[in-house]
Amino acid sequence: MPGIDECLLEAMKLPGARGAAVVDWTSGLALGTVGESPSGDHETTAAETAELARMAAEFPSFAPADGSDWSDGSDGDTPVNDLIVSNRDSYHVLQFVRTTFDSSVFLHLWLGRTEGNLALARIRLGEMARQLVLG
Repeated sequence: MPGIDECLLEAMKLPGARGAAVVDWTSGLALGTVGESPSGDHETTAAETAELARMAAEFPSFAPADGSDWSDGSDGDTPVNDLIVSNRDSYHVLQFVRTTFDSSVFLHLWLGRTEGNLALARIRLGEMARQLVLG
């Protein structure tokens, strides 16, 4: 079971990966980073992406139709799986991580648009999120 560092190094092996981070969306702090940062500063990027993740996770508009939320962890699933933000030259993929405590962690992958494979990145980040051990 990989920890944060191993998970981030694995994320950087994806085609087109520019940078990756594990972020706590409650505090906006980066728990680990690797590679480049879109803003030039990993902590600034973590705080900005945390705002986006917090909105998606907390607003009922983004919850599943059955109304389940973060407290309904019986099936090990989160109400929001991932977020994708695309711009002219890159993708930002935020993959939520289910944890044994408060599930306020996500993986952020910054992916070059021309070199990257968005479908592959989503699949691999989902696998990494399920295997990530935080402790």
